[in-house]
Amino acid sequence: MNTLGRHLLVELWGCARAIDDPDAVREAVREAVRLAGATLLHLEVHSYSPQGVTGVALLAESHLAVHTWPEQGYVAADIYTCGTTADPNTAVRVLERCFGAKLVDVREIARGARPSRAELP
Repeated sequence: MNTLGRHLLVELWGCARAIDDPDAVREAVREAVRLAGATLLHLEVHSYSPQGVTGVALLAESHLAVHTWPEQGYVAADIYTCGTTADPNTAVRVLERCFGAKLVDVREIARGARPSRAELP
């Protein structure tokens, strides 16, 4: 099946306290983008009070976003890549390592999966 992109919804549990550090989140996102072979256009990181960090990377291939709940040891990540140059699964492995996740759940959605001609109205 031909698709326009791969969209990974990622849940990381049992993460280290570094997920409350905006600099650590920034570096994890940068490394995930780089090792996945994606092209970083812009990265924005915001920390919340009393805790939590959101990082959003705009990529030439689409985006990578992480949202942290340090009090739960939890990170939600959204990784969407178009084309074949970037590997979103590599980004998942990097985030798992950087955040020290003990449990990872990944759900993949094939975006733009065009139905066959027989299925079109």
